Amino acid sequence: MSATRADEVVVYTVAEVAERLRLGRSAVYELMQQGRLRSFKVGRRRLVAHVDLAAFVDELRAEATW
Repeated sequence: MSATRADEVVVYTVAEVAERLRLGRSAVYELMQQGRLRSFKVGRRRLVAHVDLAAFVDELRAEATW
């Protein structure tokens, strides 16, 4: 596992993902339920890894038609 800088974000909460994508929390939960956005649980919290959020955005960009 590679070392990360102390200020580098590794995981995001659902609220943080929603803020970064400019979506509502419900939309983020729908994306996770559809399997389009990978997430995992730690205790009761649902989290999204930075790499999975980046992969999701890359996928959206690849799908863009313009």
